[in-house]
Formats: sequence, C-alpha cells, structure tokens
Amino acid sequence: MQRSELYKLLNIKLDLAVEAHDLLRGDAGQEIPGVKMEEMPFEYGQIKTITILNEQGAAMMGRAPGSYITLDSPALRENNKMVHKKIGEILAEKLKTILPLQENSTILVVGLGNWNATPDALGPKVIEFSMATRHLFQYAPEELRHGLRSVCVFAPGVLGITGIETAELIKGAVDRIQPDFIIAIDALAAGSVERINSTIQVATTGINPGSGIGNKRVGINEETMGVPVIAIGVPTVVHAGLIAHQAMENLFNHLQNTPALRAVYQALQPVAVQQMINQVLEPFGGQLMVTPKEIDELITNTAKIIAMALALALHPGIPPQEVEHYLH
Repeated sequence: MQRSELYKLLNIKLDLAVEAHDLLRGDAGQEIPGVKMEEMPFEYGQIKTITILNEQGAAMMGRAPGSYITLDSPALRENNKMVHKKIGEILAEKLKTILPLQENSTILVVGLGNWNATPDALGPKVIEFSMATRHLFQYAPEELRHGLRSVCVFAPGVLGITGIETAELIKGAVDRIQPDFIIAIDALAAGSVERINSTIQVATTGINPGSGIGNKRVGINEETMGVPVIAIGVPTVVHAGLIAHQAMENLFNHLQNTPALRAVYQALQPVAVQQMINQVLEPFGGQLMVTPKEIDELITNTAKIIAMALALALHPGIPPQEVEHYLH
C-alpha cells in the first residue's frame, strides 16, 4: 500500500511540508510542478526550503503558496546547550530572511496549544521563556529599550479550556494591538517517528491548529487575521497507525526475502493489514497519537531554542553571546 493511500484511510493530514513533498515526489517519481526545493547542509543537520510557487503547486501539496523552511537536526533531541544555542542562532538567521521587519515594527507572538498537555504545550512554553517589550515603549525611558522592538506575547489556550475559538481570541488581540505581523508557534504531528522533536518548520503562510491530529479549527493566517502570519512548528506526536504500518512493512520486506515465508506474505493483502490496524485503534476512534516518554524535557529544550531564535531575530540590540540573559 502506498503511504499516500494510508494517510487517506487514516484521515491524516501531513503538517510538515517536507513530508508532503517527499510523499508526492515518491509517488509520482518526478519533481512536482509549481514547487521548488532547495537544500543547505549545516554543522548539525540540514535545512530544506520548499517554495510553493503557484496554485498548481498548492493544489498538489494541499497547502497555500509560500515558503516552508524545515530545519532537520537530530541534535535537537540531545541535551547539549552549546549545540542548542548554535541551532537557535541558525534558526534566527533564517527567520530574518522572511520576517517583514521594520525598525518600528510591533510583533505579536502567539503560543498555540494546551499548556496542560505536554506534547501540545510547545507554544505556551515558548511564551513562558520569551521577553515581552511593548510596555517598555509606553512606560520606560528610551535607554531601556535601545536595540529592542515592540513585542507582545500571548498564550490563548485551546477551545476546550476557554470555550472560545483560538482564532477569535487572537483576532481580538490583533484588533486592539494592531501588530505589523504575527508569529504563531504550535506543536505538529509527524509522519514518522524519526522526525519527532528533530525538526523545526517555519512557514510564511500561517497555520491551521490541530489539523495534523484531525481537529478542524479556524486558520490563523493573513486572510483571517488581516496581517501576515509566520508559523513555527515542531512535530511532537505521530499517529499510532503509521507506526503500526511501518512495523508491518518491515515484516513484509523480511517475509519477501525469505523463500519459506513468501507464501505467508503473498496471502496478506494491504486491505487486510489496514483492517488489522483499524481494529487496534478502534477504542480510540482511530486517532491514537504517540509521543516519547522524554517529551517534557524535549519540549522545554526546544521551546528555549525557539525563544532564543525569536529574541535574536526580533531585537537587533541583543548580541548572540548574551541572548540567554534575555530569556525568562
């Protein structure tokens, strides 16, 4: 069974543009019309930039035209502060290339997600570490705000906690504050276990909260907010059905290469395999999500990296060697 078919059967929407691109290119066996990909290695991993150029590319990729920058680094899962700092600096440089920054810009940083559920708490955790400065421009002497920009930070919670659509809360803040643009941070769903907390995606097109785990919410983008929205996401969960299918695929490959067991493999049809997976996931409505047991530490470390990158990208007066002093 092709993985694209599996995603349809499990009702999974890939949050990561790089995974959607790899899937489409693999199925088609050729480059995708209207889509351009660039790769750049760095000391601790690789950066892939996927640009959806037109509506044809958007239709095939299932997401809006724009740039999707993916920073892949297994070092994100390691507890190495020096490496994390360097990754944060690299992320900051990539953010500077896409943020519509002016000297007097006001920025609203929004941490999406549920602070009571660790795999979904990335956004609120970034807000916890981030520095708000907008009040300094209203109440503090000019020397205290030298080299800083006006930044507001906000963790609106989720519909199940507030009873209010997240997009409605953000739109209320936007109407009141009138920022020049929004940076939204959220946890994502991965298409493979290898990408859990080893990937950071930056998108110029905004975000649809919860889409990767089957929750349909109002999108947070320029169309709904009235200002540009930059989205930063990190995969923290993967669908259990994908893990089960990958294990079955490995078993099938082994059976295929073992003559005595080949008949067993031939007797197992993809439909039968899918039925087995559905039976296992049935108690959870087919939407069981899996996350590592170390997720608490992973979320905290990644949130610090993103908060560090935001501080460096947004505030020209913060030197990289002192950025940790500006994190809460």
